[in-house]
Amino acid sequence: MGEAVGVGAGSVLRVGVVGVGVMGSNHARVLAEMSGVHLVGVADPDRKQRDFVARAIGCPAFDDMDELLRSGVDAVTIAAPTHLHHALALECIARGVNLLVEKPIASNVAEGRAIVAAAGRAGVTLMIGHVERFNPAVESIKRWIQDQDILSIAITRVGPFPPRMSNVGVVIDLAVHDIDLVRWFTDSEIVEIQPQLSSAVAEREDIALLQFRTASGVLAHINTNWLTPFKARNIHIATRDKYLIADLLTLQVTECFGFQTDGSYSMRHLSVGYAEPLRAELVAFVNAVRRGEMPAVTGEEGVASLEIAMRCLAARTAQSSAPQRKGPRRVVG
Repeated sequence: MGEAVGVGAGSVLRVGVVGVGVMGSNHARVLAEMSGVHLVGVADPDRKQRDFVARAIGCPAFDDMDELLRSGVDAVTIAAPTHLHHALALECIARGVNLLVEKPIASNVAEGRAIVAAAGRAGVTLMIGHVERFNPAVESIKRWIQDQDILSIAITRVGPFPPRMSNVGVVIDLAVHDIDLVRWFTDSEIVEIQPQLSSAVAEREDIALLQFRTASGVLAHINTNWLTPFKARNIHIATRDKYLIADLLTLQVTECFGFQTDGSYSMRHLSVGYAEPLRAELVAFVNAVRRGEMPAVTGEEGVASLEIAMRCLAARTAQSSAPQRKGPRRVVG
């Protein structure tokens, strides 16, 4: 595989944004404010949306990615719909442009692997936008469990149905964040899955209860849906010595420890910094491009989390296609 080559610490990094929906418009906003970065422009086929974002930020707007790339960029962030990631990423890589691809890396594992392989051969930086890793509460958890023997992880990520969503269900939209976190927290691969999925009101799955076992023996549970009238983002981690409770929205992390036989224990709030997760993510991407270093979330990691998510969806398909027994089962004595 090729080795990424840094752009240079002293030069201004020329960056573009491809796709300016909700996430992409925030990419553009953050990049426009970053020191040492010049936002070359935004590209999106939706003229009304791209012009709105370009006017709000004060940058050029392009009809498509080809025009943006021809204007001269060192790097781009791709926040277009997932089914376009493969073609857009390969075009950037073919032109030697470094890139951050929003999660999931692609529509399927084969396309994700093709992106990773092409980036490796070309020697460009490829980072995947698993922004939840940069949540200050998540970063705090990672620090405090570093030397712990983790036993179990339970993650809840629920909320109302997002009107913007049309082509994927909760597994790809939400649970893939937490699949990535389980792998990152444990530094271990997921080797067993037990998914339960349901479509209550949406065309695609809108409820997912996912259970996993990692190669290191950690049990993990992810509860996610689009049926809850409020947003909740919580993580509970049990280790042999402590129990951590985190709220990713309020940025509070509590540690329970010193368990006694009489049922008593001690509690304390752990220190959590504050930073906009997307800003921290884009700073990490820019630094990786400048230095030619391995990015915070590699393409391989993006593919691994996508593969687990796709296995969950495949298991549901297998369950729904299995013959269904009708009527009560008759037991012959």
